[in-house]
Amino acid sequence: MDTVSPEKRSWIMSRIKGKNTSPELLVRKFVHALGLRFRLHAPRLPGKPDLSLPRFKKAIFVNGCYWHGHAGCADFRFPKTNKPYWRAKIERNRERDIENAAALRRAGWKSLVVWECELSDPMKAGGKIVRFLSA
Repeated sequence: MDTVSPEKRSWIMSRIKGKNTSPELLVRKFVHALGLRFRLHAPRLPGKPDLSLPRFKKAIFVNGCYWHGHAGCADFRFPKTNKPYWRAKIERNRERDIENAAALRRAGWKSLVVWECELSDPMKAGGKIVRFLSA
């Protein structure tokens, strides 16, 4: 059972950011430090990637482990309340991520997903980003 009213829950959920999150800012700072310039949330690209580098036709998505259902991650588990709603919501997010990556591929773009949990080890995450951008 939820401990707050539906109105309060709606208000709480409306405060969750979709853009300019802390993990996204970390990735942006790293890519900028590499001397690369990028576009943010390009509306013409499928999925509106968090960062897009049109010159290289590469896109980076910074996904939250919870909202995108990062399989095998300690930061992700399905909620214990309202299970059908949350399972459907997170599964649809996963499906949409796959559809967007495929649409980008068809358009000649390469994409990378950086998971929120990967940013706890900046060296490893940075290496992943460098390998993607230099390939």
